[in-house]
Amino acid sequence: MKTKSTYICSECGYRSPKWLGKCPGCGSWSTMQETLEETAVKKTAASSSSIGVSAPKKIGEVTYDFSTRQKTGIGELDRVLGGGIVKGSLILVGGDPGIGKSTLLLQICAETGKNNTILYVSGEESEGQIKMRAERLGVMCESLYLVSETDVSRILECISDVRPDIVIIDSIQTMHHEQIASAAGSVPQVREATNAFMHTAKSMGISMFIVGHVTKDGALAGPRVLEHMVDCVLYFEGDRQMSFRILRAVKNRFGSTNEIGVFEMKDKGLFEVKNPSAALLEGHEESASGSSIVCTMEGTRGVLAEIQALVTPTGFGNPRRMSNGIDLNRVFLLIAVLEKRARMNLSNSDVYINVAGGLRIDEPAVDLGICIAIATSQWDVKLPSDMIFIGEVGLGGELRNISQLEKRLSEAAKLGFSSAIVPKQSLKGIKIPKNFTAYGVKTINEAVSMIRKK
Repeated sequence: MKTKSTYICSECGYRSPKWLGKCPGCGSWSTMQETLEETAVKKTAASSSSIGVSAPKKIGEVTYDFSTRQKTGIGELDRVLGGGIVKGSLILVGGDPGIGKSTLLLQICAETGKNNTILYVSGEESEGQIKMRAERLGVMCESLYLVSETDVSRILECISDVRPDIVIIDSIQTMHHEQIASAAGSVPQVREATNAFMHTAKSMGISMFIVGHVTKDGALAGPRVLEHMVDCVLYFEGDRQMSFRILRAVKNRFGSTNEIGVFEMKDKGLFEVKNPSAALLEGHEESASGSSIVCTMEGTRGVLAEIQALVTPTGFGNPRRMSNGIDLNRVFLLIAVLEKRARMNLSNSDVYINVAGGLRIDEPAVDLGICIAIATSQWDVKLPSDMIFIGEVGLGGELRNISQLEKRLSEAAKLGFSSAIVPKQSLKGIKIPKNFTAYGVKTINEAVSMIRKK
C-alpha cells in the first residue's frame, strides 16, 4: 500500500495531483482540498473477473416490484415521495441546520415502526439524546433501534445483525470509512460511505434515509456525485424564524419532482398542512395596497400565495431593489417592463418584494401578480379582495399563455375568490368555475389600467 496526496474539488469531485486555485471541472474557486489516499496494486483481469460478476440479462427477463410502497403515515411526505417509500431505495434529505430534518425522520418512525424494524444511526447525538427527543415528539416503539456510531464498517455490522427494514443515517458528513485516509466529511469519505450504504440498501432490500448538510449557498455539502448516487433527493426549505416548512423533491427515480409537502413546526414536532393555500393566506390584510394573490402550481396541487410589494421614494443615489421568495433578477426584469410598457416611473423609488409565509416561487405564472403589486403600491390603490392574478409577462409587455389554468381557477374558487385577471389566450377551451369571472387581457398595460380604474 502506498500513500499519496491528491487534491479533490469539494463541489464537483474533480481530482488533481497538485493544488489549483480554480477548479477546472466546475470553475469554483478555493474548493480544492488535499486528501491522503492509499493505493494498492491493480488486480489482473483474470482475478477481477472471477469475483462476483453479474451475468447480463435480456430486458424481458428482468423482474421488479416497485408497486408496493411503505406508507410513512405522513401524507405530505408520501405525496413528495410519489406514494410512499420504495423498498431498497436510498433517499437523501438536505436542509439548513435546525430546519427539522431529524425531527421529520423521527416522526417517520412513529408510523412505520408499527410494522417494520427501524435502525436509527446518529453520528451527532448519543442514544440518550435521541430518546429524549423521541419522547418529546411522542415517538416510542419497540421496533426502533438506536446506535451512536460513525464508523461505516461498524454500522454495516449493525445492519447485518439487526436486519432492519428501514435505516436512517444522521448525517452522512459525520461518517468515517476506515479504508480512506482523510477526515470525516471530506469528499472521499462522503463518496465512499454513501457508496457502501447504497450497495447495502440494494443488496438487502433496505429502505435508507441519509441526512446531508448544506453549504451557506443552500447546496448539499460534499461531492456532486452524492446526489447522482441516491434514488431521491429531498430539500427541506423555509425560514427558521417562521413556522412553515416546505419539503421539495429535486430528484426522484420513483415519482414526480414537481410535488411539494407543506409542514408547520410546533413544539410537538412537524404537523402537516392539509390546505397550504388557506394557511399561507392567513392574516392577509385586505385593506393594504401593494398586495396581490397569485396561484402557482406545485406538481398537481395549486397553491395560492400572497405577493407583497412596497414602493417608496429612495433616499439614496441609486434606488434599492430587494426580494424575498422571488428571484431578484426576475424582479429587475419586471420593473423594466413596467417602466417601458406601462409608462411607470420607478427609477427614483425603492422596490421591495416579499412572498408571505416563507414560500419560494420560481414559476413565471406569478409575473402578473408581482407587476400588479408593484403598481398598486406605487399608486397606493387597494385591490379587490376577491381577485387573483395569473400570467407570465414577456419583455414586450404581452401576457403569455400559461398551463393548468382550470386547476388554478378551481383552487381560487374553493377559497372564496370570485374573479381573476389572466392571459386572454389561456381562456380558450377551459371550464370556468360557477359564479367565477375570468377577465382576459393581452398586455400588462391593459391589466394595470383595469386595476387603476377599479
